[in-house]
Amino acid sequence: MIEQGKFIKLGIVKRSTFGLFLGDKDGEEVLLPNKYCTDSMKPGLDVEVFIYRDSEDRKVATTLTPKILFNEFALLKVTAVAKVGAFMDWGLEKDLMVPFREQPQDMEEGRWYIVYLDLDEKSDRLFASNRVERHLQNDKLSVAEGDEVSLVVWQKTDLGYTVIINHTHKGLVFENEIFQDLNVGEKLKGYVKKVRDDNKIDISLQPIGYLKFNDANSELIFSALKENQGFLPLTDKSSPEAIYSQFGISKKAFKKSIGALYKQKKILIETSGIRLLEE
Repeated sequence: MIEQGKFIKLGIVKRSTFGLFLGDKDGEEVLLPNKYCTDSMKPGLDVEVFIYRDSEDRKVATTLTPKILFNEFALLKVTAVAKVGAFMDWGLEKDLMVPFREQPQDMEEGRWYIVYLDLDEKSDRLFASNRVERHLQNDKLSVAEGDEVSLVVWQKTDLGYTVIINHTHKGLVFENEIFQDLNVGEKLKGYVKKVRDDNKIDISLQPIGYLKFNDANSELIFSALKENQGFLPLTDKSSPEAIYSQFGISKKAFKKSIGALYKQKKILIETSGIRLLEE
């Protein structure tokens, strides 16, 4: 069966007035409309296409790239709200519907929401769900400490940002470990820093190799150095106010941490500031 919501490779079976008919090994065929066909596409060759249902509810192929794929999350904008649900722009000609049952709160036209692309098995139609929690689970983890993972930024919280890990699990990036601007819906890579006893996952935006420090403050200072071209104009002679403004820690804690970093040969302490040593 030709699956929807994914990019798949199909063989070009024949040309028609409306476009090219593509087929799989089981003999099912789907139309690639003329607007997506090129002169190089000829019967007998393969082509990679995305499959969904058009406005006539027929399976159709396209070479356009949607903003979301099956079983994945993305930030999409609501283009309209109707009696059956909300409709979102996902980069294809026919907007993607979010049924009311898949909206924790009524969606509003013009607003952006994190949604999950799913398939209704009864109707065989793709739909989006804003019930994010329903599509995440941390009971059986497919990641381990140290793993590089894909992230979708989900929500800002008092502790930091909750993130969606590999479109499967929920994790947290703590506020004091964020040294870059983050936006809801942003896709980026991260690293599993810690898996807790209750399967909650702590995520770092820096490779774990940089995180082997004696304390969190050392890690904080080291990461800040990397984000500032390896130099910060602060030393053990700096004022407590300047240190607190930069890191939110006391001068005593700062001196202890830069001392530890110096002993580990990770930094140089210069007259004008601290400098990261190249590894």
